[in-house]
Amino acid sequence: MVDLKEIASYAVILIIVLIAAQHLNVVVSGSMEPAFYRGDIVMVQKANFLGIQEFNVNDIHKGDVVVYDAKWYNQPVIHRVIDIVDVNGSTMYLIKGDNNNAPDPYYVSPNQIQSKVVTIGDNLVVIPKIGYLSLWLRGL
Repeated sequence: MVDLKEIASYAVILIIVLIAAQHLNVVVSGSMEPAFYRGDIVMVQKANFLGIQEFNVNDIHKGDVVVYDAKWYNQPVIHRVIDIVDVNGSTMYLIKGDNNNAPDPYYVSPNQIQSKVVTIGDNLVVIPKIGYLSLWLRGL
């Protein structure tokens, strides 16, 4: 006999896992070392998650680590905001990987920012190394 409570509990667990997975990003390069490393997972807040604004993109500050749609790379990039400038009346962000010698090649507009890495105090929320499985499965 089918136990509806058991089915409902599995459905709730599945929903929680799917929502949590949307708030985790696997780091694919060493550009942010030593803040985090390839294979680490970072926890993020979404600019727009199912219509919910978890943070306001206009509240991005110098020093925040963001995930954005790069014009120069075919996957989202996780780097740190190093400056906020006004370009022809529009707010733009200058972004750089902590381990890179130069900033990313283009300014980033607020609508390119997908997520912001969660911090507790001044510490980024990072889960070390468990993202390697994902990298291996994706051939990265």
